Amino acid sequence: MENFNFYAPTSIHFGKGEIKELTKIISEIGKNVLLVYGGGSIKVNGIYDEVYRLLPDSDFTITELAGVEPNPRIDTVRKGAALCHENNIDVVLAVGGGSTIDCSKAIAAAYYYEGDPWDFTQDRSLVQKALPLVTVLTMAATGSEMNMGSVLTNPETNEKLSTGGVAMIPRASILDPEYTYTVSKWQTAAGSADITSHLLESYFSQNTEAVVQDRMAEGIMKTVIKYAPIALAEPNNYEARSNLMWSSSLALNGLTRAGKKGTWSCHAIEHELSAYYDITHGIGLAIITPRWMLHVLNDQTVTKFVEYAENVWGIDSNGKDAFDVAKEGIQALYDAFVSWGIPMTLPEVGIDKEKIRLMSEKAIEHSTLATTAYVPLTADDVEEILLNCF
Repeated sequence: MENFNFYAPTSIHFGKGEIKELTKIISEIGKNVLLVYGGGSIKVNGIYDEVYRLLPDSDFTITELAGVEPNPRIDTVRKGAALCHENNIDVVLAVGGGSTIDCSKAIAAAYYYEGDPWDFTQDRSLVQKALPLVTVLTMAATGSEMNMGSVLTNPETNEKLSTGGVAMIPRASILDPEYTYTVSKWQTAAGSADITSHLLESYFSQNTEAVVQDRMAEGIMKTVIKYAPIALAEPNNYEARSNLMWSSSLALNGLTRAGKKGTWSCHAIEHELSAYYDITHGIGLAIITPRWMLHVLNDQTVTKFVEYAENVWGIDSNGKDAFDVAKEGIQALYDAFVSWGIPMTLPEVGIDKEKIRLMSEKAIEHSTLATTAYVPLTADDVEEILLNCF
């Protein structure tokens, strides 16, 4: 196991009605609030009105930044940072899913940075300080409510890149599973695939000695596999929604990644799809992941894939060929995604073959896939994986 520093300072307020803590959380930081949200669903489900009830005009001043994109754009970050300066903001309040929180993290850090916040994606060391960030989560997917990461999109350059820093970690996050009742089947499936991908990216690592982390990852994966179908069939099932919500946080708060090294493979590839075609991130990951698995299945990796098939899917390997067992596990994942209603080919999400080679080359350029991935990949490898998604 590699040396690591596990740091998870976010105060989590989990459960029904926990938004009641918002007044106390915000008041301990300041009174000038930047409220950041996306397309307006929080006005439909009542969270917007609840925020204003808990943060009355007599005690707080709220400035709004609405319309954060599903793949948050750098222009929105710039706009948010300007609003912070213009209104002497003390705290950024992100109400929404991962995109809203990612955008808010960058806004909070951009407040203290004199250059362009896109610089953060080129050099994470530039993230030195940030305004305090509080989040109210409305979708289980990215885990951004409990980590330091942020993914931003630059439409002008067709780049979707990550950044992060300790200063970006949310001060507090409110996780009420009831706020996810109105999440559509599409986004519930995409979010569940995203959670699964976060776990798989760390699970398949060059490090083979972080056994504790792998057993935790397997347990969380099995939880998502159990509860995603229930949430899809019964949107108001509290047990299902709460288990998915907590799985989202635990999948990417550093717990299952600690002691492991190496770049993530499927995320690096999918970010290019999102950058050029603006597709839903979790859907892209679902399409790519089984094809990536088959591509990297070889004599050196087959043992790990058998372990995955046995421990996550309960596949009996006794007396079977190892590669057959591995492929059963991969097929089980593919079939699960299909059963969740996820389209499993690129043409179904509007992607043709025109930019496949370009995106393959960019995936290598924008990451360390060629050197530190679970199985190092070339642009030719990425191209083959993407073509197999047709």
